Amino acid sequence: MLILVIFWSISMHIEHHPLVHDFPEQRAELHELRQNDPDFARLADDYEALDKRICRVEEGTELLADDALTALKQQRVELKDRVASRLKPATTCCGCCQG
Repeated sequence: MLILVIFWSISMHIEHHPLVHDFPEQRAELHELRQNDPDFARLADDYEALDKRICRVEEGTELLADDALTALKQQRVELKDRVASRLKPATTCCGCCQG
C-alpha cells in the first residue's frame, strides 16, 4: 500500500497556472497593470493565491472535498476571465470572425 501511495505521489503532475505563463505575450502589460492599477493588482493577487491553494490541494498538502475543489477551480476560471478582459489582445483581429 505504501509503495502505491509513493508512486502515485511521484507520478502525479501538478500544473500551476501563473498569469505570466497563461498570457506570455502580455507579460509587460501584466507587470505594468500590477504596478499602476491597485484593483488589477488585487485581482491578479487573488488569482495567484487561489491557484497556489488549488495546487496545494492537488498535491495533498491541503485537504479539501472534491466538490469544494471543483468550486475553487471554477472560481479560478472566473478570475482569469476577469484578468483577460482587462488585457489588450495579444494580436489584432483579422476581422474574419466579426469579433
